[in-house]
Amino acid sequence: MGLRKAILKDSVGIYSLINAYAKEGILLPRSLNSIYENIRDFWVYEEDGQIVGCCALHVVWEDLAEIKSLAVREDLKGKGVGTRLVQACLKEAKDLGIKRVFVLTYAADFFERFGFYTVQKESLPHKVLGECINCVKFPSCDEVAMQMEVEKLSLAENYEGRV
Repeated sequence: MGLRKAILKDSVGIYSLINAYAKEGILLPRSLNSIYENIRDFWVYEEDGQIVGCCALHVVWEDLAEIKSLAVREDLKGKGVGTRLVQACLKEAKDLGIKRVFVLTYAADFFERFGFYTVQKESLPHKVLGECINCVKFPSCDEVAMQMEVEKLSLAENYEGRV
């Protein structure tokens, strides 16, 4: 089936993917309730009826959104699933008129390919960092904060094979 916007029946698959990585300390855990409440933020990649990848674009403010909860089934890493999910989020951000997208990540090299660059966490709005209080790594977070200006995004360059 491939890439598509998530629907309610995808929630358990999204939950399983995210929380498998949360057990390893790579992603923040998400409750099933949180996924249901935010299902419209998610894109999924489906293969043989199974959710094998997910990623969310969460609008924070008029001009700011976060890419979060990027997870790809272990055996499909390196096969372009994560790239397609991030591309979908960036295109959606551009379509919505979002000016800036950020991410908190351990995969800085991956996000640099899309045009993200490192910023200080303190430069992000306090509302963004409010979720950090619930993290097991707070206050010693070792994730990298990155952002990009969506208006500089070239659809031809980023959506037709550069990444």
